[in-house]
Amino acid sequence: MSSRRQERRLAIEILFQADVTGKDGRSALAGWVESGRTVPAFTRELVDGVTDHLAQIDETIGAHSEGWTVDRMASVDRTVLRTAAYELAFGREVPVAVAIDEAVRAAKDLSTDDSGRFVNGVLGKIASELDPGRSGRAEGPS
Repeated sequence: MSSRRQERRLAIEILFQADVTGKDGRSALAGWVESGRTVPAFTRELVDGVTDHLAQIDETIGAHSEGWTVDRMASVDRTVLRTAAYELAFGREVPVAVAIDEAVRAAKDLSTDDSGRFVNGVLGKIASELDPGRSGRAEGPS
């Protein structure tokens, strides 16, 4: 059995593949399934959700990332932000702090420490707008 973190990371991998190949998230997901890989329900939910709401998610990310357009971001950072922004806006069962913490960890693991700080800042701004009075920023050093 896989953990939510592993399932989220798999969604990031699939969405990253879609991003770098110019495919739709569902097409990339279908490729994984066709190759015999197991794709858990939560991973499918994230891939489908990001795919369904991609334009809105990118608009939100762009509006909260000062000095950066979504297209100029590193593909890994963009994918991590998209996944977490989907969870913040539409994933009601995921607490804000968990969504942000998981995204910051993914950015640090898959990209750079600077990416972790960048992701934390952008998602904190998004979370504040979605739920005023709560920054949603991950606790501790980023």
